[in-house]
Amino acid sequence: MKSLIKLIQEQIEYFYLARRLSLYELKSSNKNNYLGMFWELLNPLTQILIYWFVFGTLRDRAPVIVNGNETPFILWLIVGFLVWIFFYQASIEASKSIYTRLRMLSKMNFPMSVIPNIPILSKIYIHFGMLVIALIVHQIYGYYVSIYLIQVVYFIFCLYVFTFAFGLIMSTLSTIIRDVHLFLNSTLRMGLYVSGVLWPLTMLSDFPKVMYVLKFNPLIYVIDGYRYAFLGSGWYIIEHWKYGLYFWAVVLILLLIGATLHMRFRRNFIDYL
Repeated sequence: MKSLIKLIQEQIEYFYLARRLSLYELKSSNKNNYLGMFWELLNPLTQILIYWFVFGTLRDRAPVIVNGNETPFILWLIVGFLVWIFFYQASIEASKSIYTRLRMLSKMNFPMSVIPNIPILSKIYIHFGMLVIALIVHQIYGYYVSIYLIQVVYFIFCLYVFTFAFGLIMSTLSTIIRDVHLFLNSTLRMGLYVSGVLWPLTMLSDFPKVMYVLKFNPLIYVIDGYRYAFLGSGWYIIEHWKYGLYFWAVVLILLLIGATLHMRFRRNFIDYL
């Protein structure tokens, strides 16, 4: 618990620095592109259109039922995918954030626990841009802004904390064992197909045990929460409060594991260079 408290204190104290560095990295990584940071939005939008064409065709563009209401597949897909693409990209970048910066970190005076937060914060800027695009598309389809959209603030926080907890663990393990980063990349790609992003888990209603196991994925809580918020389907936080307790229990466990591992090994990170 002491490691977790210290970790939180470091994040709060150096949050401004992490935010500045994240914005700098985002700008520098796109400075040689003619379209600049627009590519950060164009890439996920292209993927959404491809998945919509493939999986929408397989489902004959049939609507998806969300809390008893029919929802156009494209709207259902956009919201789920923008959550997934943030988690995927931020986790991959966070997992290699420490060992790719070890030489630089040895000459700087701030805690290493801040480093995984930098790529996560840089991706959250893109996430906000995607949220605006998703909101515009929903307005075009007639799903206008409602009071339920307030929930998205809470779920953004959920997504951020969960990604940071996961990224902290992976960044520590990847620094010690480089293969972890490669394994993570492959595993997360597969995870896209079992997280309720491309097809509704209700399609497995004939296999309730499989559906039950898949729902142990905490990310599904966030994805469904986003969908409720954007589609105005109800107060997901209240209706699924038990799922929320499970989500935060998992996040707390991940944070405890991540903080313990990080504090245990960070003094020796330079030995793994």
